[in-house]
Amino acid sequence: MRPAYLHGAGLASALGPDRAAAVQALRTDALPRMRRHAGLDWPVHALWDGDVPAGEEAWLARARDTVCAAARESGALDTGRRGPLFIASSSRDIGAREQTLAWHGDTHAFSERVAQWLDWRGPVFSVFNACTSAAQAVLSAQRCIGAGECDEALVLGLELPNRYTVAGLAAMQLLSLERAQPCGADRSGLVVGEAVAAVHLGAAPARWRIRGGACVVGGSNPAGLEPHALARALDLALARSGLHAGDIDLVKVHAAGSGANDALESALLAERLEARVPWVTFKPSLGHALGAAAAAELALLTACQEADAWPRLHYTADPALAPQLGRVPANPGHHLLLLFAGFGGGHAALVVTDQAARC
Repeated sequence: MRPAYLHGAGLASALGPDRAAAVQALRTDALPRMRRHAGLDWPVHALWDGDVPAGEEAWLARARDTVCAAARESGALDTGRRGPLFIASSSRDIGAREQTLAWHGDTHAFSERVAQWLDWRGPVFSVFNACTSAAQAVLSAQRCIGAGECDEALVLGLELPNRYTVAGLAAMQLLSLERAQPCGADRSGLVVGEAVAAVHLGAAPARWRIRGGACVVGGSNPAGLEPHALARALDLALARSGLHAGDIDLVKVHAAGSGANDALESALLAERLEARVPWVTFKPSLGHALGAAAAAELALLTACQEADAWPRLHYTADPALAPQLGRVPANPGHHLLLLFAGFGGGHAALVVTDQAARC
């Protein structure tokens, strides 16, 4: 299997229109954009300045501009655009559909529309598997490149503005009324994050290598984290990367602000990894980007390491859960671990290697 490398990334989020703006926001401690949709009490980390465009066509036009900008930032539009395109999302174009109440239609149709926006000439795949969607898409792209089926691939993680997602999660009593506090002493739930992220992968060597990963579905708790499933994903990711737990230099935790799930994840990491390993969370800055989370957090994690700019913790971490959280890495990490979990029992782990950092 050939190695797969990160050739470029693009990110539009509540921190700004691109990765440079996001890093600058973290460096200057700027607060992310927040909004509350009309008639809903729960905050959202807002992708767009101002109000969400009214009307289906206006919503789609704004979505097109944002998606094209992120793909352009990743460098993927400078190539032949003939590799596979993976669209990862949990909400797709629901923000446009709720404008007209047109709920019917082919679920793949939006992916084909996105491909038309980009003038993409390669095959198009939809990955709609809740909050591990983008992680599965990245690993699928890695396998295609590794098997020699393509030399490049683009993963797009899309969580665009809509009320449907917020209302659904609120009905399940999963949302915080204020800000998310992952592994915090006063954590009270997650905050939805809107984001568009582009991850451009290829076979040619580059600074960042997608080392390995795994997705594991647990069958006993479709709405919560299962420690044995996350542990299995972690073990498989390390094995496929040719690494051991002691090789990991930094962990991007999944933690979204849930009382039970954060505690379960923290206990697993305390058992499997050394206490020296710092943890980082992006959800207080990005929100939980759901199906786009893996692409958005991978794009921001690599940008943070390249710029040596890391998010500060503006709340008190639960000392019993996360003593390593918020500790700024003293040195660039060589092997970085990213964890994700989602509805349906999905658990994912991804290992990336910074080849510019010393072992």
